[in-house]
Amino acid sequence: MSSMEKDFASLTPLAMAANIQLHDQYQREFSYLRLSITDVCNYSCNYCLPDGYQCESKPANAPLNVHEIKNLVRVFANKGIKKVRITGGEPSLRKDLSQIIEVIKQTPGITEVAMTTNGYKLAENIEGWVSAGLDILNVSIDSLDPRMFQLITGHNRLTKIMDGLAIAQTLPLKAIKVNAVLLKTYNLAEFEHFLNWIKTTPITLRFIELMETGDNRDYFAANHVSGQAIKNQLISQGWLQKQRGPHAGPAQEFSHPDYLGSIGLIMPYSTDFCKSCNRLRVSSSGKLHLCLFGDGGEDLRPLLQDASQQPLQQAIDSALMHKPAQHYLAQHQTGTTAHLAMLGG
Repeated sequence: MSSMEKDFASLTPLAMAANIQLHDQYQREFSYLRLSITDVCNYSCNYCLPDGYQCESKPANAPLNVHEIKNLVRVFANKGIKKVRITGGEPSLRKDLSQIIEVIKQTPGITEVAMTTNGYKLAENIEGWVSAGLDILNVSIDSLDPRMFQLITGHNRLTKIMDGLAIAQTLPLKAIKVNAVLLKTYNLAEFEHFLNWIKTTPITLRFIELMETGDNRDYFAANHVSGQAIKNQLISQGWLQKQRGPHAGPAQEFSHPDYLGSIGLIMPYSTDFCKSCNRLRVSSSGKLHLCLFGDGGEDLRPLLQDASQQPLQQAIDSALMHKPAQHYLAQHQTGTTAHLAMLGG
C-alpha cells in the first residue's frame, strides 16, 4: 500500500453532502466533469501531436452526438456534477459546439460550463459561445513570441488568437484563463515575459507541468520543468497562494498585489496531487476515464440509449469504486494515454 493510500485509509468516512452523490472508496467527492467532444486537433504541438492528428475512421470512435451528450450530462448532474469542462482534441472543430454548450448549460444542476480551446476559431466565435452559455474560457497559448509559438504549435496564429482573447475580455465571462505548458528548451526563457504580461492583464495564467505520455518519453526527458521549482520562485517573489474553490480544477493559484492577473500551477508530479481530485473524464466516444493516466475506460455509450437512467447511474457508481488512489507518473507509468489530445488533458 502506498503512503497516499494509507493516508486515505486513515480518514474518517465523511457523510456525503446531499448534492454530492459521486464518491470513491477514498471519500473523494466529484463535482467536476471533463467532457471531450472530439479527439481531432488541427494543431501539431510538439509536446502532444508532433506529427499532427492521425485520423481513425472506426465507427466506435465516432464522437457522441448532441442527444447522447444531453443524456450523459443529465445523469452526471443528477449525481452531483456541477461543473462541465468541454475539451477536445480541439472542441471548436465541432460545428455544433454552440448547441452543445447550450444543452449542457440548460441541464438542471449544472452551474458552470467551461471550455479549453487552442483559440483557432476564438475571434470568430467567442461571442456566440458566450451567448450559448459559456462561463469560463481557457485558451492555450504556449508562447507570447510569434516565432516560438509557431515552433511549438506548428501554426502562425498567435496574433489572431490574441485578437480573440481581447474580444473575450469584453464579454460577461466569469473567468478567462491562459494555459502554457512550460518547456525547458523552448519557452522557459519567456517566464519573466509571461509575468510582465499579467502585470496589466487581468487573467489567470496557468503554467502546466509537462507530463510524460506513451509517445513523448525522450521529449519529456529533455523538456520537463519542475512545477515545484516554479512555485518556490513565485513564493520568493511575494506571490501568495489562494484558497481553492469547491469545484476548482487541479491548479494551485497565486496572487500578487502588484499584478492584475493571477497565476495557476498545475503540478501532476507534486506530492498529494491526486488527494484533492474532484474530476472525472469522459472521452469523445463515451468512455468514462477515472484518471488521465489510468488503464482503459468504462464504455458508457451503450447505456445512453436506454430510456432509464438507472443502468448508467449504476455503471458510474460501480466504476468509481475502482478509481485508484493516485497515478504513477513519477514511476513512468502513463497508462493508456498515448497523447494528451485523447482526453483533452
